[in-house]
Amino acid sequence: MRKLCWLTCAFSAAVFLSVYLLPESLGLPAGFLCALGGLLSLLLPRGARQRAALLAAGLAAGFLWTGLYAHFVRAPAHALADISQPPFAMTVLDFPTPTSRGASLPVRLGEGSTKVQLYAGAEALEFRPGDKIYGAIHLSPSDFLRGESVDYYQSKGIYLLGYAQEEPTLIQRPEHIPPRFWPQYAAHELKASVARLFPADIAGFVTALITGDKSALPTGLYSAFQRSGISHIVAVSGLHISFLAAMMALLLGKMNRRSAILTILIVYFFAALAGNSPSALRAAFMCSFPLLAPLLNREEDRPTALCTVLALLLLHCPYAASSVSLQLSFAAVAGIYLITTPLSQRWHRAVPKWDKLPGSLAGKVLLYCVDSLAVTLGALLFTTPLAALHFHSVSLVGPLTNLLTLWAVSDVFLSGLLAALLGLCFPGAAAILAWISAWPARWVIFIVKAFSRLPFASIPLTSIYLLGWFLIAYTIALLYLFSRRRLRPTVCVITLLPTLCAALMMNVYPTLTGALTVAALDVGQGASTLFYSRGHAVLVDCGGNSWDDPGDVAADYLQSLGSSHLDALILTHYHSDHTCGVAELLSRIDVSLIIAPNVTPEDPLRQEILALAKEHGCSVELLLEDAAISFGDAFLSIYEPLGKGSANEEGLSVLCTVGSFDVLITGDMDAVVERRLVKYKSLPDIELLVVGHHGSKNATSEELLLAVAPERAVISSGYNSYGHPALEAMERLGAAGCEIYRTDLMGTASFIIQKEEQMQ
Repeated sequence: MRKLCWLTCAFSAAVFLSVYLLPESLGLPAGFLCALGGLLSLLLPRGARQRAALLAAGLAAGFLWTGLYAHFVRAPAHALADISQPPFAMTVLDFPTPTSRGASLPVRLGEGSTKVQLYAGAEALEFRPGDKIYGAIHLSPSDFLRGESVDYYQSKGIYLLGYAQEEPTLIQRPEHIPPRFWPQYAAHELKASVARLFPADIAGFVTALITGDKSALPTGLYSAFQRSGISHIVAVSGLHISFLAAMMALLLGKMNRRSAILTILIVYFFAALAGNSPSALRAAFMCSFPLLAPLLNREEDRPTALCTVLALLLLHCPYAASSVSLQLSFAAVAGIYLITTPLSQRWHRAVPKWDKLPGSLAGKVLLYCVDSLAVTLGALLFTTPLAALHFHSVSLVGPLTNLLTLWAVSDVFLSGLLAALLGLCFPGAAAILAWISAWPARWVIFIVKAFSRLPFASIPLTSIYLLGWFLIAYTIALLYLFSRRRLRPTVCVITLLPTLCAALMMNVYPTLTGALTVAALDVGQGASTLFYSRGHAVLVDCGGNSWDDPGDVAADYLQSLGSSHLDALILTHYHSDHTCGVAELLSRIDVSLIIAPNVTPEDPLRQEILALAKEHGCSVELLLEDAAISFGDAFLSIYEPLGKGSANEEGLSVLCTVGSFDVLITGDMDAVVERRLVKYKSLPDIELLVVGHHGSKNATSEELLLAVAPERAVISSGYNSYGHPALEAMERLGAAGCEIYRTDLMGTASFIIQKEEQMQ
């Protein structure tokens, strides 16, 4: 069996190297070189010959397979992109997902195998898997989006994005559902059953738990799962498959050949129902191996099984190597296999023998906690570095959150799945079961929301101090697990807790001791500027088009300072690139006051913001005249709307002052309104200008720059089709002698004013 392990491990390593490091042109030559190395291995001594040959064969196969796949599958798909295309006949592969502009759905072009993620209008929501549709679409590569290289689509075998040039039309709907689409229809019916049975506040969570579809989760709940360290529970993986297999074993009794085959079929159908994600397929494969091994008179070998499953997934699609869920899934299983069992055994020996007492509940609970913690730490040891690499943050509350919720997750999954299935035929009985399973679901959501709102629940690793602590923590963990002279747990705790506190303090010390911190947050093409002074904070605008919700970006930054409260949220005007993160921000942060212009009463964005303020108990001030607020050592002057017409011209502007240091924010006002601001308001010379309208050529006029003479200018912008920041604006700023900072190039730009005359 270990021969297969060596072969498949080398194959997978070659695929990862091809996807992440080697240019496509070098894949095939690397494969031939490895094959040559395999021939040369025949010259080695007999003991090493076989292993070297297996490694060389696996590497050669991996490099060659990835190169051939890129040439015959990916390259022909990319060849269709960005050229004039006639209308296509397409087959719908799954139910459409609603988007802000209509619908998104996977389709297959013609009768070939090329998959496209199609974006169309709301009429496309009526399509069903198996439908034949027809329409003109514009194709573009899926590995470049919003000006950035992305792996999400190609890791799923989708190499093209399609944008409908006209609404696709239905030309044929199958009379009977084709068998290949049964899982999609089953998932659709399960989701509809959950929506009927469960209250709205938990239906999205139950749907995500049993199908992996996170689109119905309430606003901000998935990011709360991420910060609290248990986002894996809403991505169908080994946890869910193990629950399902355990339920099947309970229903079928003693496991024989027939029941093993039935369990395997149900497990694979469930994986298909969850969209055949890499983590779901990995879990299905890993579940089937131990079921088949005794029936085929073979021994179960975990390393071989894990490497073989990975090789099979990469054989189907080499670019699945770039899937974050695949990497995290396999890393978690590897950690559990290598770490959990010895860790659990060691802790069992240290646990008081309460479990030996007849009917001792305390002993059983203690051992359950010990085993759960061992599983959690085993998985976290391997997945945390990957999470840090991909998401640049680490959840500190993850182990505790897992310990408090995993028991409830198993209850919600099994009872929720049974309730959804019963709801298809027996809605009355299903409603009772759904009512019962709603309580542990609410417990999970309560714990997740409570823990995710804690300061330092998740720490960013962009700080050198926190990154250093992270490396220290890993060094201690490795010493505890693998050193011959193992560290005592008390020594680990005594070392880690003070160093963590020291790293957190060193990270926030300049901000906490400074008179004012100004942070132009990286929210993509949008605006969100945080002012922080002596424990008090004000946020001006909260919108953008970054991959992360702008509300999450602002809340993460504030919580990294140890705070979860805003004295005020000021919205300069009602445009989504300045307001689209408000809902998420209010779900995470306590906001005392919202300030906005008292214009356009019928504006849907204004009405939405007022409704959110009422829902979260925030006071609201709508301004048509100047106002002022103070916080910490700082003072804010808020200037009334000075223009008429569009929302940009009817916006507020803000001047923040601490000592002799001034910061000016003009929102999206144009040069005409800037001249009015200069004429009617007494503006001082300023040290920092938040450049108007993301660097538009129509803002940041010479009149404004001459009047306020800024020393520094920060431009909040991201990927856009407007040409921001414009060359004309950049030239005016340069001519004014400004030191320019750009969030699209530098990320979040923070300025710390320690004293009146100092800025870092």
